[in-house]
Amino acid sequence: MTVLAVQPGETPADEEPPDTGERHRLTALAGFAALSLDAMASVAYGPEAIVLVLAAAGAHGLGFTLPVTLAIAALLAVLVASYRQVIAAFPDGGGSYAVAKTHLGARTSLVAAGSLVLDYVLNVAVAVTAGVAALTSAFPSLYGERVWLCLAVLTLVTAVNLRGIAESARVFIVPTVVFIGSIFVLIVIGLFRDAPVNRVNSESVVTGNVTSVGVLLLLKAFASGCSALTGVEAIANAVPSFRAPRVKRAQRAEVALGAVLGVMLIGLSVLISRFHLQPVQGVTVLAQLADASLGHNWAFYVIQFATMILLALSANTSFGGLPVLLKLLARDNYLPHVFALKADRQVHRHGVLALAAVSAALLVFSGGDTNTLVPLFAIGVFVGFTVAQVGMVRHWRGERGTGWRGKALLNGFGAVLTGVAAVVVTASKFDDGAWLIVITLPLLVLAFETVHRAYAHIGERLGLGRIPEPPHRDRSVVIVPVSSLSRLTSEALTAAASLGDEVRAVTVCYPDPEDRANLHALERAWAQWDPGVPLVQLACERRSLGRPIAAYVRDVSATEPDTRVTVLIAEVEPVRLWQRLLQNQRGAVVAHAVRRDTDAVICRLRFRLF
Repeated sequence: MTVLAVQPGETPADEEPPDTGERHRLTALAGFAALSLDAMASVAYGPEAIVLVLAAAGAHGLGFTLPVTLAIAALLAVLVASYRQVIAAFPDGGGSYAVAKTHLGARTSLVAAGSLVLDYVLNVAVAVTAGVAALTSAFPSLYGERVWLCLAVLTLVTAVNLRGIAESARVFIVPTVVFIGSIFVLIVIGLFRDAPVNRVNSESVVTGNVTSVGVLLLLKAFASGCSALTGVEAIANAVPSFRAPRVKRAQRAEVALGAVLGVMLIGLSVLISRFHLQPVQGVTVLAQLADASLGHNWAFYVIQFATMILLALSANTSFGGLPVLLKLLARDNYLPHVFALKADRQVHRHGVLALAAVSAALLVFSGGDTNTLVPLFAIGVFVGFTVAQVGMVRHWRGERGTGWRGKALLNGFGAVLTGVAAVVVTASKFDDGAWLIVITLPLLVLAFETVHRAYAHIGERLGLGRIPEPPHRDRSVVIVPVSSLSRLTSEALTAAASLGDEVRAVTVCYPDPEDRANLHALERAWAQWDPGVPLVQLACERRSLGRPIAAYVRDVSATEPDTRVTVLIAEVEPVRLWQRLLQNQRGAVVAHAVRRDTDAVICRLRFRLF
């Protein structure tokens, strides 16, 4: 087992040397494109979520669409301001996990990390299924193939991200710009319209009208509309992915995300109120707005197509943020250390592949149906928001710098809003599947703690952090399993003589007449060869190879306690890959038995065939 010794006080992200692959990191614009797709795509379902809730109170309830949206925009401003501070205070990334770890304790930080992990995974599944749903709506004949289409889109996004986050940003800049530009054009033209160009002729889901709207309904609409805020934290989680100066570039990308998203949300909400739109069965609110502002023409289809593409590709936000979070968890010994490894192009390959695998399982489980996944979505991100806001209040109280009271008040207000949203969303969607998140989150935290205890035990046994005893030389015995004489046998004994003080060749003997004859032939050949190494015969009544050798190794270790025992297993390495199918795998069998039953060192000697 490979154990990484994690030391505190690592070099901050902004102080890394310039030769760490900066060209494979993100500029502010590229970071905006790579890490804001989730937030940008949320304008396709955020305003609609508000309208669908308020429709329960009829046309009077729909009149509160703009006030609710303004409240969400205000919360967005609070979150952007807060995460700008998180970026500056925690340049190594991690977002709410890093904040909670520093100011709220290990258990709370794991709750934040677990909630973000769940949200990132669900974001991939929801984004892909929503994008494919838009495609199958345009081409109904593809509906039966939606699972395969989802997996194909997931494979595409995964492949792009395995080439590096900077590469993925370049790929996604164009669809991001097209989508944002289309929405702005829709809003601007709509604001100059006195009446809608075209109104969808279909049955509205509004069944009646009331004269008052309750606080609970407004809270539910606010909480549902807050789904548009998912992805705001992604940039703070992935600060190390930016080029130096990382903090400034990440802060610029965060502000750009907040400004663009806020303008789009408010603009669309103004148009909803201006055109008196109502939710219509089978037609999205964004499609109604495009019809009303631009008419049912080529511009309408451009917006629909851009929305479809961006929804499918918004999964990229998770691929940018989650691998960095998994790296931090692995660095802190809460996940296997393999997640902390980084490949070429600054890719956390194992994190990317793990996210793709879990997301693929969710897509297959849900049958590619967005409605199955949506009730589980956005709960985790609200928990992360709340934890981050509370942690930043503690941060300002501890720092007490200039204007700390105002900053703490701002974060405290944000914590109250996001906490209320988390409770309302969980309660309102509990029966629709949110109960699964309530169960899964504690199990995920338990898994983190189990891994941490395992690494703590390993560290204790290895004496990590303590000065070990000075090395010394023990007498060594190298045991070489043989079955016949060949050049491979000679190479194995030569290598063994170079490694140890004493070399012993061992061969397993079976009682069958044919095996006895082969043994006698080996004895005669060995005596004639006379390599200066004794041939030890291990009798075995059963057709077993690994167990007798492991038993002999145990006997040597017991009778010669001050001796280091090494088992050298010589194997042929063929020239061509398919030729490995011709091997008998005896070496693997012996290695498995010795590793399982003894503490001996195993040495695998590869004899290459040219």
